[in-house]
Amino acid sequence: MDDAKIVDMYWDRNEDAIVCTQQKYGAYLLKIARNILSDTQDSEECVNDTYLAAWNSMPVNRPRILSTYLGKIVRQLSIDVFRKKTSQKRGGTEYALSYDELNEDVSSGPDPLQELEAKQLAESISAFLRELDQTERDVFIGRYYFFDSVREIAGYCGISESNAKTMLFRLRKQLREYLIKEGYGI
Repeated sequence: MDDAKIVDMYWDRNEDAIVCTQQKYGAYLLKIARNILSDTQDSEECVNDTYLAAWNSMPVNRPRILSTYLGKIVRQLSIDVFRKKTSQKRGGTEYALSYDELNEDVSSGPDPLQELEAKQLAESISAFLRELDQTERDVFIGRYYFFDSVREIAGYCGISESNAKTMLFRLRKQLREYLIKEGYGI
């Protein structure tokens, strides 16, 4: 079913919208949640919470790209669950690994929770990503937004795992240099 029709169903408060969303995006949402949580039960719970959040938010919001809208919701819900479960120690999930990799080279400063600084940092990272070629952008976003494994990234980008690892290393360094040029104290 077309995304616009699904969104219209949410707006019309038609409960079939959730069924259609589950059929079309269930596997996609579960993959994002599993990459962050590495726990099937918690991942399924986050996906179900995503459907509820979409149901509650749609009368106000009308997303242009439903997959991105839902992906953002499940990603944030999964990160929240991850943080609650591992407040003392990070586990071995793709989220933890990719977060640690990126955090080694990029920090948003002494007070990363300030909304303005976070927004400015996001804008700077977006500008950096726009300067990359498509493969580099896909590798970076696959790893640090979707938390895909290096193996998965290499597969869908058509490159070797070694090449993907090297590319990620170089991209982190380039991002670090870019952010320093933008005035971030990293």
